[in-house]
Amino acid sequence: MTASQYNNMTDAALLENYYHDGNNEWIGALMQRYTLLLYGVCMKYLKNEEAAKDAVQQIFLKAIAELHKYQVTYFKSWLYMVARNYCLMQLRDKGKIPLPVTEKMMVTGPDETDDLLRHREKDEVLEMMEESLKELNDEQRACVTLFYLQKKSYNEIADITGYTSMQVKSYIQNGKRNLKIIMEKKMQEKNSYNGKA
Repeated sequence: MTASQYNNMTDAALLENYYHDGNNEWIGALMQRYTLLLYGVCMKYLKNEEAAKDAVQQIFLKAIAELHKYQVTYFKSWLYMVARNYCLMQLRDKGKIPLPVTEKMMVTGPDETDDLLRHREKDEVLEMMEESLKELNDEQRACVTLFYLQKKSYNEIADITGYTSMQVKSYIQNGKRNLKIIMEKKMQEKNSYNGKA
C-alpha cells in the first residue's frame, strides 16, 4: 500500500488489520502518525532532545513487542501510556523520581480496569471537543484548530487563512470561550442523562 492509502485509514482499521495478519507495516503506519506526539511526551518528561529522540525509538520497539499481547482499542491513548511509563522508568533509573512516587504513577498494563476507564474518559472528552468544534463558526473553528491542535503561531495562521493577526487573535479568544461554553453544556447534558445531576 502507498503512504496516502495508509493515511486514509483510521487507527482502528490499521489496528484491526494488524491483529488480523500480524504485519508490522500496519503498526509502522500507525507509529508514524504519532512520532511528534511521542517526541513531545518524551521532551516533557526527559527535558533533553537527544534523550527524547532515543526514547521515541525505544518506545516504538516496546510498543511493537507489547501490542500483540493486548487487544488495544484506543491506540493513541495506549501509546501515550507506554511513552509515559517508559519516561518515568528512565527518570526513576537515574534517581530523579523517588521509587514510591513512580510506583503510584506507573500502571502494569493497558488491560487494568482503572487505566482503561481513565483512557475512555479522556477519549470521550476528545470526542466531545471534536463535536463542540463543529458548532463554532468557520473562522473560529479554523483558528482554534490551527492554534491548539496544530500548534501554529498567530502569524502562521494569518498566512494560512488570509485573516489579519488581530482577527486571528480575536477568533482564537472568542472560539476558546465559546468552545468552553459548548463543552460545559454538553457535559451537563451528559451528566443529566446519566442521572448524576
